[in-house]
Amino acid sequence: MSRRRTAGLLAIGVGVAGAAVGGAVAAQRRAIGQARRRPDPYVDEPLGKLHSQGLEVVADDGVPLHVEVDGDEHAPLTVVFAHGYTLSIDCWHFQRRDLGDLGRLVFYDQRSHGASGRSPREHATIDQLGRDLYAVLQAIVPTGPVVLVGHSMGGMTVLALADQHPELFGDRVIGVALLSTSTGKLAETLFGLPGWALRLARPLLPTMVHAAQRRSAVLERGRRTGTDAGFLTTRFVSFQKDVPPSLVEFMEQMVASTPMEVMADFFDTFLSHDKLKALEVLRSVPVLISCGEGDVLTPLSHSEVMADALPEAELQIIDGGAHMAILDKHDQVNAALRRLVERAQALGKSRATA
Repeated sequence: MSRRRTAGLLAIGVGVAGAAVGGAVAAQRRAIGQARRRPDPYVDEPLGKLHSQGLEVVADDGVPLHVEVDGDEHAPLTVVFAHGYTLSIDCWHFQRRDLGDLGRLVFYDQRSHGASGRSPREHATIDQLGRDLYAVLQAIVPTGPVVLVGHSMGGMTVLALADQHPELFGDRVIGVALLSTSTGKLAETLFGLPGWALRLARPLLPTMVHAAQRRSAVLERGRRTGTDAGFLTTRFVSFQKDVPPSLVEFMEQMVASTPMEVMADFFDTFLSHDKLKALEVLRSVPVLISCGEGDVLTPLSHSEVMADALPEAELQIIDGGAHMAILDKHDQVNAALRRLVERAQALGKSRATA
């Protein structure tokens, strides 16, 4: 075959490949455009705007924690909400909007998140988050029954508290909700990657995290919200496909508000997180374990491990839900939280009369 003919065939092949890639990109952009234009029931929802006057609680290492309280301080029950990684108290929008009748609601930003102060890197750990939650309880809810609600990293925070202060559970803490969370082994299910990819990536994770910590300023400059890639990534890790675009954009904004350096600081603690034994402490209280069937960050198998250890707990599997079911499947999550509070209060009354 002549060089001219070979070059011509290569050019045709490159052209065909380029056309295929271009067509795929164009199709993807059309799909994203259609997703952004789909009917959106939350287009007028004041997402991220439900706030009350902020309070400051100082953690045991001096980091200020931003706390907001809704409701009467004399309410017979207080519900405390701990949010997840890269989020803020705003992620509890629909719980804050709809569950005020349960009692006093307490929301706080985890250290280095939202309006809370920046944590030293060495204190960006699940155990420290447990101590932070204890500080919030001591300052804001020093007496009276409490139900703890933790989502993702917030659920790990609750487990850390149980590990550190088991004496609180049963008398003070009368109920626990563990939403889209895990007791450990997160490195085995990292971001929904297939097993072969995880086996290749796991030895490199410490190096990748340390590199991200060193180059966080460079990485920060490359972050932008509102891009097609950002929309797709946020939807993939947080929701199933059929989700109102305003919720994807809201989630994207929360994640983008978390500095890259903070993301890298906390990553190590997820790889070492192991609080399976802390579940024993929760046997004395009603527990809700809730997870979306399509959660790729803390997959359903992690919730099933917790349910096996706590056979009396309610295991809620949300059809069509993913990691951020507290947003797009909030009606189902809120209904389960109401059931938890009812069970906790009923048990408390029976213990009081026994």
